[in-house]
Amino acid sequence: MLPKYKNEEYLNYNLEENKKAMEAAFAKIDSWKGQHFPLIIGGEKIDTEAKITSINPSKISEVIGTTAKADVELAEKAMQSALKAFETWKYVPAHERANYLFNAAAIIRRRRHEFSALLCEEAGKIWVEADADTAEAIDFLEYYGRQMLTLDKGMELCEYEGEQNECRYIPLGVGLVVAPWNFPLAILVGMTAAAVVAGNTVIMKPASTTPIIAAKFMEVLEEIGLPAGVVNYLPGPGGAVGDYLVAHKDMRFVNFTGSMEVGLRINKMAADVAPGQKWIKRVIAEMGGKDCIVVDSDSDLDAAALGIAQSAFGFQGQKCSACSRAIIVKDVYDEVVEKVASIAKTWTVGPAREFGYNMTAVIDQNSVNKVLEYVEIGKQEGRVLTGGVRLSEDGYFLAPTVIADIKPTDRLAQEEVFGPLVAMIKAEDFDDAIAIANNTIYGLTAAVYTKNRTKIEKAKREVHAGNLYINRKCTGALVGTEPFGGFNMSGTDSKAGGADYLQLFMQAKTIGEKF
Repeated sequence: MLPKYKNEEYLNYNLEENKKAMEAAFAKIDSWKGQHFPLIIGGEKIDTEAKITSINPSKISEVIGTTAKADVELAEKAMQSALKAFETWKYVPAHERANYLFNAAAIIRRRRHEFSALLCEEAGKIWVEADADTAEAIDFLEYYGRQMLTLDKGMELCEYEGEQNECRYIPLGVGLVVAPWNFPLAILVGMTAAAVVAGNTVIMKPASTTPIIAAKFMEVLEEIGLPAGVVNYLPGPGGAVGDYLVAHKDMRFVNFTGSMEVGLRINKMAADVAPGQKWIKRVIAEMGGKDCIVVDSDSDLDAAALGIAQSAFGFQGQKCSACSRAIIVKDVYDEVVEKVASIAKTWTVGPAREFGYNMTAVIDQNSVNKVLEYVEIGKQEGRVLTGGVRLSEDGYFLAPTVIADIKPTDRLAQEEVFGPLVAMIKAEDFDDAIAIANNTIYGLTAAVYTKNRTKIEKAKREVHAGNLYINRKCTGALVGTEPFGGFNMSGTDSKAGGADYLQLFMQAKTIGEKF
């Protein structure tokens, strides 16, 4: 019998056995750095003259690997492959599809250190962040497999004398998975696994900064014997390959995680009906946020300050759930600001593969430029208390940055930075803090620190965020435990890791038979 689902436990790298296993994994990765990975379309490995090069953000002179680079012609080939595979995959029993996910989870679990080491090197994650990414990928596979077994029973219906009625969930068709670079294993795996276990076939387009992790996941899918064409590995430019596939008449759905600008563009393109198209395309989108932590005067200020720092600077602030705004009531504003700045000054920054650092490099030069531009804006709008500088030219290292006295309508209070920078905002009182929290176009995550039960209940009612946390940081949602997805311009509120997520990739078919 299948054991009850539970979240994968995180590893303790202070234990010597785990530390040695991770060091061995780095050595293994070193042995194949620079390797080239072709496209995989319908099980066929296809190379191209054009290449995508993945570099180590902690050591920008080092190439992690290269991949082939798809064009429109190859995108069409991938579409035809996925269409062909769908004709048989959609009839594969749900328990068989789920077993593919369970087998993939088992392989990733066995190769856990290898995947985590690659996440350190290619995505710039410290060890604990990399391990959390890998654990989440395992969780998605295990959870969605079990959810499909439940949904395979169909919708519960009322009885009607003289008829036998049922409502089955059936797959949609071919989908495009556009995965982000910040969780290049967990989110890529979750987006892909959900669509596939529901009976669809997909074209998987990883981010161009982290395509090697996706190639390694594709190796897992080959190892478990997933039929050719069910998942097609297609790294390539979003502006050409992505647009072509989103607009394709045979594309049934697009599963996207990334920026608001790109997500809205995809949504608009998908809404246009192409000649020969027979359906309304679905868009499942997670598009980022301007997340906040509210601190009331009646709270544990040390815990709140630590929660702000961890949420703002963990993985260099490159999470859509990262705390970009700390909204603090005026009675404790100065004290909390000083505590956060003091914590930031103690955080260490260094290469991802060296254990013990709090932060490592941001993903690329564009990210460096963007964060430093916002630092300059912050100097005009508020006071830079610490950070705001690049620390090395060997990698994309930035210091954790705290900027105080930002007004609720300032750019630093409204625009997504996606880097290790937090804006400190003073609120008149708790009601004002909630109003400030809700005063953005986003609505992904928020946290509230207070010991006051009345205020806690008020926050639960009034803070408009898809994921609200009380007296804890605003990052780190767990699959199956804290379904993740936001309101407003943060996306379609598709709750990844939730019980209703798979239904986004299916349609309900009612069948009534009269006796």
